[in-house]
Amino acid sequence: MADPKPKKTRSTTTRRRRKPAGVSSGLGATELQAAAPPGEVAELHRAIDQDGGKVLAVYREPYGGRWLVLAALPIELVEPTPYQRNLSDTHVRKLEGVIGRIGRFLDPIIAVRLPKPDHAAKYWTPNGNHRLSAMRTLGAKSIVAIVVPEAAAAYQILALNTEKAHNLREKALEVVRMYRELAQLDDATEDRYALEFEEPAFVTLGLCYEERPRFSGGAYHPVLRRVEEFLKKPMRAAIELRRERARKLLALDDQIVKQVEALKAKGLTSPYLKSFVVARVNPVRFRPKDAAPLSFEEALDRMAKAAAKFDPDKIRMDDLAKSGGVPDEGD
Repeated sequence: MADPKPKKTRSTTTRRRRKPAGVSSGLGATELQAAAPPGEVAELHRAIDQDGGKVLAVYREPYGGRWLVLAALPIELVEPTPYQRNLSDTHVRKLEGVIGRIGRFLDPIIAVRLPKPDHAAKYWTPNGNHRLSAMRTLGAKSIVAIVVPEAAAAYQILALNTEKAHNLREKALEVVRMYRELAQLDDATEDRYALEFEEPAFVTLGLCYEERPRFSGGAYHPVLRRVEEFLKKPMRAAIELRRERARKLLALDDQIVKQVEALKAKGLTSPYLKSFVVARVNPVRFRPKDAAPLSFEEALDRMAKAAAKFDPDKIRMDDLAKSGGVPDEGD
């Protein structure tokens, strides 16, 4: 008689989902409209009416209890924030088809009222550009929006935008566009907007993508996350240092590209060639945890020296097969 097959045991490395909090927080359903709105919300209500819109409801959101205004806005008065990612034609066409087919618009955009009285548009949307574009193409006269009284919400685009997952290029370009806008407002330092920017590396990468749209930022992102920090100086001055860092990173990329071309000339083909070379010259990849952290300048200098010494003749196909990473233009 054959031995019984051993039972499969559940892997202990499986990532468990977070359990719900043991205590309740926020507001109950009957509390969302149980209080009178503050003066700034009442003023926003009047402004929407004056703009030719219609307030549908005023309420507090259930988690933090902050006031929101649900309103129908004239579609010609709404435009995307100027620093967010470009439209995806594929995504817009899909939305146009779905909205047109079911004959319903069920997902309100997020909007804030512009503080610029001379601006043609009265509202910015940090979360809803694709839906806005689809509704315009379909000929809609108005669009339903959740209007946030706090204008700062327009700069929290990465946290708020759940419409379509961002890739690295989109995130970085959004951050650097937002960076320029915020730098004109006051003398705030980068770390003041850590929530909005998410990572300091996005600023440097965004400048690289503006200079070189096909830049393979994904190959360098793991290194930059380890060596970049938010600069504690006003952004008007910090942007110059960021530009210098971007130039330095692009110069390193030129070196890496030459080594990639040398590998291709040897007959080595892989969508991960650039990631492979970058990993080979990465000075923080196997750095001891107790070692002093490298600065951006130190890391890039070491990578440049290692890239110059990189010998394509010593690389075999087996070496590539063992490597991983992002495709060269997979951002």
